[in-house]
Amino acid sequence: MTPSTAITGIVHLTERTPQISGADMVASLVPPPQFAQASFESYRADAAFPSQQEAKATLMTFAGLGAAQERGGLFRRAKKTPDPKPGVYLDGGFGVGKTHLLAAIYHAMPVRRKYFGSFIEYTALVGALGYKNTVDLFRGSDLLCIDEFELDDPGDTMVMTRLLGELVASGTRLAATSNTPPNALGEGRFAAQDFLREIHAMAASFETIRIDGTDYRHRALDGHADVLTEAEYAEKIADAATSGAVSDDAFADLVAHLATVHPSRYIRLIEGLSLVGMRDVAPLNDQSAALRFVAFIDRVYDAQLPIRATGASLDLVFPEEMLAGGYRKKYLRAISRLIASTLD
Repeated sequence: MTPSTAITGIVHLTERTPQISGADMVASLVPPPQFAQASFESYRADAAFPSQQEAKATLMTFAGLGAAQERGGLFRRAKKTPDPKPGVYLDGGFGVGKTHLLAAIYHAMPVRRKYFGSFIEYTALVGALGYKNTVDLFRGSDLLCIDEFELDDPGDTMVMTRLLGELVASGTRLAATSNTPPNALGEGRFAAQDFLREIHAMAASFETIRIDGTDYRHRALDGHADVLTEAEYAEKIADAATSGAVSDDAFADLVAHLATVHPSRYIRLIEGLSLVGMRDVAPLNDQSAALRFVAFIDRVYDAQLPIRATGASLDLVFPEEMLAGGYRKKYLRAISRLIASTLD
């Protein structure tokens, strides 16, 4: 049973073709709603992984909140460095709080011109405005936060490398989180030498900070996404539609539609929604489609939208051969977010 399209409040994402101007892109360069209030105080470091507290202390110093009281290992050496590096690069597995800490830096730094966006958003801005105009826009800015820095697209990586090099020269400070193919760069960790090769012009600008830990979402999850019957799905979609806009799409149609929308516009695709519905979920068999779906789920999760679905469990949409490949880290992060988003 499919929820009636006549019900007020139900929309189809496959009918949306969002447009976004360069000015809109710039205006959206702030932390997503989930991290609108993120702070160092609200970051709960796991005592089982000392690197989390160490990273927090180091980043507080970077943000200008005073020197850390206790440091060890890497951080003692960093204290002796007379000239701090202009950028910090947060490396770690998914769900250890990298984006929370990145947003905390953004909120804590008392500067006028600061920006926060994903790697995809910045590269899309270059595409929309042109390289020179983007440099002129950001030149002289105080802080640039880059979430999910991508190393799997050499072209985009080198464009960002060049851009960041010019901005550092103008006095901009940088903070970034890593999102690297683990089979290429090491399972669950960031490999500094690969970073040096990929963005060699910028390597000297970053202090790489390792954050260990387990995915915090797993602490309250049973390991599987909720799957609804068609009747349950129709009821939940209809109920949710009485208090706000909700989407209802066949999974295959939605995945196909994502190929027609640039990932930088996915946030506009879900604008105004209170819930995302997907019918007849099935495993994906195309890697490009899978990566687009990952980018879509990132935006859904950032917006803290619940997901309701029928068919296969959403934590099983990425086949084993994909999970064994170079994008394993991305798929596992998406699975974690899918599970969290389907639970009431």
